[in-house]
Amino acid sequence: MDDSVDLDRFDSRRSTVYAARGMVATSQPLAAEAGISILRDGGNAFDAAVATAAALNVVEPTSTGLGGDVFALYRTADGEVGAMRSCGGAPTDATIDAVRSALEADDDPERYYPASRGYAVDGDASGDELGMPFLGPHAVTVPGTARGWEATVERLGRKSLATVLEPAIEYATEGYPVSPVIAHHWSSAEELFVDDHAREAYLFDGESPEPGQTVRLPNLGESLQTIADSGADVVYEGAIADEIVAEIRAAGGFMTKDDLAAFEPEFVDPVSTSYNGATVYELPPNNQGLIALEALNIAEAIDAGGHDYDSSERVHAFAEATKLAFVDGHHYVADPAFESVPPLASKAYARERARAIEPEPIRDPEIGVPNASAEDSDTVLLTVGDDEGNLVSYINSRFAGFGSGLVAGDTGIALQNRGASFSLDPDHPNSLEPGKRPFHTLVPAIAKLGDDDWMAFGVMGGYMQPQGHVQVLSNVVDYGLSPQAALDAPRWRYREEGTLGVEERLPNTAELARTGHDVRVLPPVMFGGAQLVRRRGATLAGATEPRKDGLVIGY
Repeated sequence: MDDSVDLDRFDSRRSTVYAARGMVATSQPLAAEAGISILRDGGNAFDAAVATAAALNVVEPTSTGLGGDVFALYRTADGEVGAMRSCGGAPTDATIDAVRSALEADDDPERYYPASRGYAVDGDASGDELGMPFLGPHAVTVPGTARGWEATVERLGRKSLATVLEPAIEYATEGYPVSPVIAHHWSSAEELFVDDHAREAYLFDGESPEPGQTVRLPNLGESLQTIADSGADVVYEGAIADEIVAEIRAAGGFMTKDDLAAFEPEFVDPVSTSYNGATVYELPPNNQGLIALEALNIAEAIDAGGHDYDSSERVHAFAEATKLAFVDGHHYVADPAFESVPPLASKAYARERARAIEPEPIRDPEIGVPNASAEDSDTVLLTVGDDEGNLVSYINSRFAGFGSGLVAGDTGIALQNRGASFSLDPDHPNSLEPGKRPFHTLVPAIAKLGDDDWMAFGVMGGYMQPQGHVQVLSNVVDYGLSPQAALDAPRWRYREEGTLGVEERLPNTAELARTGHDVRVLPPVMFGGAQLVRRRGATLAGATEPRKDGLVIGY
């Protein structure tokens, strides 16, 4: 059986899925089934979202887990549009000087800077030259997932946390067969995981699983069961917290139990704008939501969606709008408790910025957070709708794959490396400070497309996320594509080094090159992973990413 991850070989021929009672769309079929089972059992969209996310923690452990963070954008049955931000900050003792001193004292600091992420480190490099580590204990920030899940069901759901964790616990303890794309990404664990806790938790006789291989994650299953029995506090104040702290400090990090115990999720007001008749809601800083909104405003100002769909002019206009939004967002977006962020979603500001767009591409814009290596990070996104009118876009991540390379003791919990998005330059808006939350790529979204017409959506994948939002929304709003067609359509993405990545299927790429773009054909896996559920009246419509192992289920 050939289960290659060369996705260009697959021809799914999916159509949009329609249903009336409930719908779940996500990147792994077993996780989608977990969510739909909760809906069938009387849970609402928020209960199903947590059940799906928890299942992904087990069946797609390459992209998400209890050691990471979680965010939500949602519209409730009574019409409230809201957001949840559940991400922790740097430890209290994690100062720039402390991290630099720790790196200088480390016998082998270069192991924290993988060449695969573009780091080129000389053998005698000092802590000043290295910058913020990508891997290891100093990249670990306080994980927000467990309390975020709990807050979601307690505030917005109707089931208990214990109930919605049941499918994930069953997958972890009884086992499940690994799907092809996930098996491909799992192979990175063979190099990443070097200590016994990690290798025993996620490797099998020292190797990653093959497609179709049945695996069990008993340590993770036991941790999920402990959370189900005792609540999320066990991760922040109990036995699991002890394991997390012990793992990080044994590796030279600064995390304390007080850092974990002090964490609480936040329910915040979304940021929003209008785009060609639609109202789009995104997460505020410290996330990339303002980048998506500014790009849409600039695109609207230059009528990017007025070009023929297959034209190079359309891609040029949207790519340039996104490029300008990245320049602003990657400079200003940071933890609002530490830095002031200008009103990047302003229509007037977008009109001013739009004057910079010409028939030729803008040269050498400064985008990206220095040394963050956030361009291609890994994430899971799911969208859920129910027959009451609840709609939610829910996103979870450890930042890059399995995260920092640390697994907390015998818990099976792989710890995130989101702290890699900090800078060790004290003058940078995303400079490391105690308690500060790092720049976050994760952005779920909600859009109102008309009267009683709402859409929960998102596109995974580092800096692809706001670019994906712009493309999916435009596909629906400007060109009237169905949900599945909107996700199937070939994508482009502006890259940090100045190239314009395109899928091979994108038409008129030669014309883009003649315009002056440095066009590079990239494989489908580089263009994110979108999920979408739309509710028009009483009908739910759903679509899932053809570039993933995903599934959308309705009933």
